[in-house]
Amino acid sequence: MATLFRDTPEDEIEDIADDAALPLGGGNEHAGGLAVVAGDEDSLHPEVETSRALALTDVIAPRSSAGEALIRMAYRMGVPGHALAAPFRRAAPVRILATVDAPAIGNRAAGTAIRAGHFLIDGVKLPIAQVNFEATAKSAPRVERTLHSFSWLADLAASAPREDCISSAERITLRWLEANGEPAKGPAWEVENVGLRLLAWLVHAPLILGTKGGELRPRLLAAIQETAGWLDRKAVRTGAGLGQIAGLAGVTAAGLLLPEGKPRRLYGEAALIRALGELVGEDGGVLARCPEAQMDAIAVLTNLIACYEAVEVDVPEALIVMRELLVPPLLVLRHGDGGLGSWQGNGAIAADRVASLLAATGIRTRPLKEVEHWGFHRLRGGKTVVQFDAAPPPRARHVRNGCASTLAFEVSDGPSRLIVNCGGSSLSGGQIPARIGQGLRATAAHSTLILDNANSTAVLLHGKLGRGAETVDVERKVLSKHGREAHRIEASHDGYGARFGLTHQRVLSLRTDGSELAGEDILLPVSRKGKRGKIGFAIRFHLGRGVEAHLSEDGRGASLLTPDGKLWQFRLRGDAAGAADVALKCEDSLWVDGDGRPHPTEQLVIEGLTSRGGGQFSWLLKKMG
Repeated sequence: MATLFRDTPEDEIEDIADDAALPLGGGNEHAGGLAVVAGDEDSLHPEVETSRALALTDVIAPRSSAGEALIRMAYRMGVPGHALAAPFRRAAPVRILATVDAPAIGNRAAGTAIRAGHFLIDGVKLPIAQVNFEATAKSAPRVERTLHSFSWLADLAASAPREDCISSAERITLRWLEANGEPAKGPAWEVENVGLRLLAWLVHAPLILGTKGGELRPRLLAAIQETAGWLDRKAVRTGAGLGQIAGLAGVTAAGLLLPEGKPRRLYGEAALIRALGELVGEDGGVLARCPEAQMDAIAVLTNLIACYEAVEVDVPEALIVMRELLVPPLLVLRHGDGGLGSWQGNGAIAADRVASLLAATGIRTRPLKEVEHWGFHRLRGGKTVVQFDAAPPPRARHVRNGCASTLAFEVSDGPSRLIVNCGGSSLSGGQIPARIGQGLRATAAHSTLILDNANSTAVLLHGKLGRGAETVDVERKVLSKHGREAHRIEASHDGYGARFGLTHQRVLSLRTDGSELAGEDILLPVSRKGKRGKIGFAIRFHLGRGVEAHLSEDGRGASLLTPDGKLWQFRLRGDAAGAADVALKCEDSLWVDGDGRPHPTEQLVIEGLTSRGGGQFSWLLKKMG
């Protein structure tokens, strides 16, 4: 398990000694039944698998009496909640029992746009008057999610005082109810959207139930009751993943905030804790290996915990611990500008969005050190941050918008991103055409090696992945030579083994002062008897937005000037530089920001032919000033 830290000033988070949020002694200690072990980053040698999940119920069992267990079982069997909570009385009328102090995790710009009369989704303005809210209407996936999950309510709440938002919220909600009177097929009735919608209605109830009288209030209260009942039946039957978590969180929130809801709450929270064990790996990273899914899971738990606090019911310890486990893996992907790297289809999620979510949790922690299933490793030296994908892609049951990014890396120097991945495939349909979005999932859209222009893992339609990289071996250590130290990480994957008989191994070494990043890309034959002939390869280094690249006269290097005036030098080293069939080129590329806007950029490409018996290509990134 990861070591957890909080209550630490932000400027000391990276540098302090162990100051655990959960108590740690000389050995393993338990906090609410959860064993927390301080990790040793320098001796990390895992072989990564992605099939194992954290069985949270094994370490933190829900505390309940025999009577509560019977109530939970009866509710699961279909006994009405009011019959269990108040068996000799009529069912209480539907109302919201408490006002939730909604966490401030919305997008202020998007909320301001709503008050101006249009949705702002991935940089595209959609006039609200022209939006079709029907369940069967075809729109881009991100538009469908925004409309039907009611995630826009959080944006609206973040944009202005409540009284300035009520009219817009009520008008949109009424239009949605008119278009979706009954459950139907389509994105409006996918369990994930339904769960998020119910949670948003309950958390932001003052925005949509604030005006007494009129037709909205009774219709919405009836919809809340019907939606909760629909989720009672559907949420536990959907597949493992964020959708099930959202659905069961909605059930639990309804049990907290609707009358006679204790049976529903007991049923929902027990199922939710079990489902969280299927969503999250042992190191706290979601098994989808997707930064946005990680953020969504944190946001769902934060909203749900706010519901517990609103009605003054003790929050199950499992939910508190799980949220604390989810935060450190997210911080691994935080660059010097505070935003996230571009991984598994995400654009570069902006710093303010990450900061608002972390502030809402109240958790302060260090980035995860003991990486397992999350697979993303972080090296830091001075102001230089390196992110490295050293795990197989997510399994089919967990994948959301899978990318063939194994052994790709990103580099930032303070607020400037030097080496990036293109990112943004999950944002296609807005400013990014769908056909380009598919290409952004390919290995070539990431800063790694590619053989014969083939993906390291097969990229399929609808965000799915096929065969390819199944095993990744990782070794991490600290090297010391002549009084200088460097963080070294070495990883290899078998994605090209079956097709080309070669294993790709990548070694990254970052000096502790951040001034040099040395890399080696090695192709090793799978068997002793290597194949004959040669094969084309390319090692791509996609450059950050605004980075200016100038090739050297000898064709063996390039100078890289960041937007804030820092100069880095890229050089080929060793045999790769002297080989006649290897060349360094500068080509066009693109990078997608967190709002779904594509930006033209450049990429350095080491390209040529290599023996099917293997090859080694060394390079160096050095900070010049």
